[in-house]
Amino acid sequence: MPLSKTRSSFYRRLYVAHLVATGTASVPAITAATGMPRRTAQDTLGALDELDIRCEFEPTPGERHNIGAFVIRDWGPIDPAWVAAHAERLRDALGYPPRR
Repeated sequence: MPLSKTRSSFYRRLYVAHLVATGTASVPAITAATGMPRRTAQDTLGALDELDIRCEFEPTPGERHNIGAFVIRDWGPIDPAWVAAHAERLRDALGYPPRR
């Protein structure tokens, strides 16, 4: 049974937050890990706030052109341990490739 738009959006946000928290923390890295388009990755990072997940971009000191990584500052009401424990199930449900 295919995922509803609501469920796939929720799973995608949880999975992207998990990727950021585990070091896959740039738009190019997220697109490489998931196969999602760049714009979808950017929109998903921006939408984490809707779940009260505070995700911020940290520029690398001394670098130019927005070089840096995203960081999860606060998971809000989401339990990051639950997300980590279920990350593979979320990834499979979304049809993303296995992590390397």
